[in-house]
Amino acid sequence: MKAALEAWGAGSNLFHQGIAEETDDPEVVAATLAKPGVVLKRPAGSNGRFAEHSGLPSEMATDKIGHRPKAGQAKPKQKPEPEHRASATSRDKEATRKAAASSEREQARREAQIRQEEAALARKREQRQKLIAKAQAAFENAEREHEARAAALEAERAAVEERAQAEEARWFRQKEKLTAVLRQAREQ
Repeated sequence: MKAALEAWGAGSNLFHQGIAEETDDPEVVAATLAKPGVVLKRPAGSNGRFAEHSGLPSEMATDKIGHRPKAGQAKPKQKPEPEHRASATSRDKEATRKAAASSEREQARREAQIRQEEAALARKREQRQKLIAKAQAAFENAEREHEARAAALEAERAAVEERAQAEEARWFRQKEKLTAVLRQAREQ
């Protein structure tokens, strides 16, 4: 009963209040065992089949009000209980067994579906890891190539800098010589 109240989202004990009641109707038991944990409904006031989503009742409640027996009228007799309760009990047991087998098949189907989904996720994860490894290797190769080119350019820059310094030193010496020659020419 507690599981039923939780599935319905009830905040109070509907069984205690008389709003809900337990049943041993084989059709109801078979329907609930076929879909455990799912709240099954049927149109209010009807004897229709239980389903996850109930439709509207085929007759309106106002139509039934006019057909109520008046006080003093005889009520229809209830059907007598079957003499062979054992046969009804065996039918109940058979219906319960079939419903349980159906529930087990549904559970096995769900578990197989979950295994398939997990396997698909594992394949995706493995494929992603391969792509990451490939991209990482390409990145590392490009980085090594960049470092080699940068080192070559740095070596070229150092050589050019050395030549520039040598040129500056040569020009400084030549400038001093030419300045001295120019000075001597002016002094004469």
